[in-house]
Amino acid sequence: MTGRRHAVVTGAARPDGIGWATATALVSAGYDVIVTGATDAEASAAPSHDRIAAVALDVRDDAAVQALFGGLDRLDALVNCAGTADPAGEFTSAGFAHTIDVNLVGAHRCCLAARGLLAARQGAIVNVGSMYSIFGSGMTPGYAASKGGLVQLTKSLAVAWAPDIRVNAVAPGWIMTGMARPVFENDAWSSALLSRTPMARFGTPDELAGPIAFLCSDAARFVTGTLLPVDGGYSSHG
Repeated sequence: MTGRRHAVVTGAARPDGIGWATATALVSAGYDVIVTGATDAEASAAPSHDRIAAVALDVRDDAAVQALFGGLDRLDALVNCAGTADPAGEFTSAGFAHTIDVNLVGAHRCCLAARGLLAARQGAIVNVGSMYSIFGSGMTPGYAASKGGLVQLTKSLAVAWAPDIRVNAVAPGWIMTGMARPVFENDAWSSALLSRTPMARFGTPDELAGPIAFLCSDAARFVTGTLLPVDGGYSSHG
């Protein structure tokens, strides 16, 4: 619709996730949004919304990524939220490579495919990192490596594509999503995490969606190449 901006949020079809919360925050900020799920089943499970369209996209598939962005007339914001983790598999070469391909290379594919559209609109990219962008992980080495790499990709593209496209990242702390539910339901894990979180609680997807929407907005028009922790102080605790 005339006057509204347009955004793509990858990995955002789950209603209990960061991506869907981001999509609804962007709608409130004046965007029409496309959200993606990795499969047709994931996309079809997205809630119905008159400003949000859900489509299937495997971010590992170059042709599919090119087809999605090549079919758009305009784009003001891209949020790379698609991600995976496999604690057992990432200690194998194939499992490690799979996680890197989704979380890091997949984001890069989407950035490259969206570049022309975003440059034409002086648009913004926000990459969704993790606390493991900062810390290592003894359980998910591929996930930690991919999220650390995503921060360096963010900084590199911010330099390469300025001043036409702003590129930033967020580093969520422990956010209460469906994907992270096993952590929160484990009393020992959740107690350990809360003990080093100064705000003494877990975050909600909406509390991450707001900062992402800010980084997409004109209010952040002089912000690029940054990593914004949204973590209740977790990363500040020694």
